[in-house]
Amino acid sequence: MSLEGARERRVRTGGIELCVAELGDETRPTVVLVHGYPDSKEVWSEVASRLSASFHVVLYDVRGHGGSTAPLPLRGGFTLEKLTDDFLAVADAVSPDRPVHLVGHDWGSVQGWEFVTVERTRGRVASFTSMSGPSLDHFGHWIKQRLNRPTPRRVGQVLGQGAKSWYVYALHTPALPELAWRGPLGRRWPKILQRMEKVPGGDYPTASLPSDAAHGAWLYRDNVRARLRRPRPDAHAHVPVQLITPTGDAYLSERLYDDLGQWAPRLVRHTLPAKHWVPRTRPDQLAVWITDFVNARDADTESARPAAIRSRSLSQAKQRRHRTSAERFGGRLVLVTGAASGIGRATALAFAEAGARVVAVDVDAAGAGRTAAKARQLGSPEAWGEPADVGDEQAMEKLAGRVAADYGMVDVLVNNAGIGLAGSFFDTTDEDWRRMLDVNLWGVIHGCRIFGRQMVERGQGGHIVNIASAAAFQPSRTLSAYATSKAGVLMLSECLRAELAGQDIGVSAICPGIVNTNITATTRFAGVSDEEQRRRRQKSSRLYERRNYPPEKVADAVLRAVVRNEAVVPVTPEARGARFLSRVAPGTLRAMARWEPRL
Repeated sequence: MSLEGARERRVRTGGIELCVAELGDETRPTVVLVHGYPDSKEVWSEVASRLSASFHVVLYDVRGHGGSTAPLPLRGGFTLEKLTDDFLAVADAVSPDRPVHLVGHDWGSVQGWEFVTVERTRGRVASFTSMSGPSLDHFGHWIKQRLNRPTPRRVGQVLGQGAKSWYVYALHTPALPELAWRGPLGRRWPKILQRMEKVPGGDYPTASLPSDAAHGAWLYRDNVRARLRRPRPDAHAHVPVQLITPTGDAYLSERLYDDLGQWAPRLVRHTLPAKHWVPRTRPDQLAVWITDFVNARDADTESARPAAIRSRSLSQAKQRRHRTSAERFGGRLVLVTGAASGIGRATALAFAEAGARVVAVDVDAAGAGRTAAKARQLGSPEAWGEPADVGDEQAMEKLAGRVAADYGMVDVLVNNAGIGLAGSFFDTTDEDWRRMLDVNLWGVIHGCRIFGRQMVERGQGGHIVNIASAAAFQPSRTLSAYATSKAGVLMLSECLRAELAGQDIGVSAICPGIVNTNITATTRFAGVSDEEQRRRRQKSSRLYERRNYPPEKVADAVLRAVVRNEAVVPVTPEARGARFLSRVAPGTLRAMARWEPRL
């Protein structure tokens, strides 16, 4: 998407002209997007196009960048005080009667922190969304606090960020940055971004990149050393702040924001598994978070607040877990199959508590609807129940089309739907095998192929979770069909993880042991009479009830696996033990497999 259809205007301030572009309905809330270094406003084009349906979106080229003129002389022309003058001039021009919602990336975020902590902007900003750019004042205090009270961990944090900030030292070098950007670096930068950051091409970066980068070096020279040496003591944000932290940022440590709560008391945090240039690589997720945050600030009601700050009634331990999960999953779209009961229902509700939007899928349409209703009660901003048989490829294709059209693209897919089958190999009929593999294996294949392809085509990463079982690596004489299906799920997950790693799509296989769900009540026991079938189901259910390992613990493992991008996660002590033996003493497991349980 380019900004060719945008309305452009020129705003004069302090002897320069700023190039301003506007999208969307001017009667709606105004969102101002401020770019970083060495970018121009076009870095925001993908995000702006998504926001323009709901907001009046404003982008402007920072002085000396893109279509804006540069100050003369350059030295002293890029101070934060002058950049604040520019922002106020733009805000007065595009939204003279209402405060604007501010969004900044990289140096746009550094500027934004200045705008929301100085007194003269009070009343002109309604909210601030920051990504990949700290306040220089907060940064200065962060360094001083760690060096004034040094510990190995604190000193290590400072040294680690110092190493990440190598480019800051380079940009203070006289003349060399300008020569590099106007020469070979400027020509190679688009390919560097594509290779190192996986930034797609298109309308970014623009042809003005060499001069933008050369002028932008003065952002660092005019501000960094002065502010880090003498940070302002009163740099408290006077607006609500949303912090979005890319966990793979090569230039900024996550630890920089550990103390941010003392400077921004109304703070909502999100983390994103991405690198630095998230406006280009994750526009869908940014648009969702920005939209939710702006709408919540405009509504200014408790019910509209993000789940990240709605946890007062929970226990302290659960609050900590809730906040951590909400930073990662708030506003993301999660689809869970087999969500009417058991592990699927617990997983859907765990994501809902973390503020995710949830699609609960099950062949039991009423059960899926009940899970969705409960998800909304627990904090999901939106949740829907959808009926589908995961073993039916056409049904899954229709589901994927419906979800994409009505709810958006899935960020996290949980292939959980499964059925149980026990009995000897020779008592297991062809029909038993077909139904078992259709649901337990083909259901996972359909989900991975259909929704995984959508993730790949979108190009913004994602995560696939496949619920396997400890039976995947623990043979049993009475579970040949079930164990075979789950072993297939495990190997599929391992192979798919390798294939999708380059697409920033994680794949995790969760392998529970004995969990107290209703799967035993529906498990088929091959080769026995109906009466014996009922007896075995009842006895198996009592066994699982006595074990009493709750599905909520498996759900917690699912969320952790996504956050940590774990490959294989055995859940329950017996699953972890079997996984260990499968690696170091497989003969022991084979001997155990000969035992026939008494049911």
